[in-house]
Amino acid sequence: MEGMTVNRRIRQARQALNMTQTDFSKAIYVSNGYTAEIENGHRAANDRIIRLISLTFGVSETWLKTGEGEMFHASPIKRKEKILSLFDELNPGFQEYALSVIDQLIKLQKDEKKTNS
Repeated sequence: MEGMTVNRRIRQARQALNMTQTDFSKAIYVSNGYTAEIENGHRAANDRIIRLISLTFGVSETWLKTGEGEMFHASPIKRKEKILSLFDELNPGFQEYALSVIDQLIKLQKDEKKTNS
């Protein structure tokens, strides 16, 4: 969208992810107030923040900076489809192992959120 600022694109990406400012902020390790200031245009989004958003949520850095191209590297739906496709290729024993690793990752993520709260 022409005329849209980096700050507005960050808000648009967050909304496309269906995330609150609080959850979005926690995921990239900044305060909710900092995110609000960026989204409201009271603070510039530096390269570090843009990179964090890109790496954390799969948002294109080019799109964030210029508005050109697609918002996401790969849509969340395509990522899920890829995960399911890869999972189906595993034999049952490896599927169980993959599920246990995912369970451990979710536990680590929850523990990390508690620590950062």
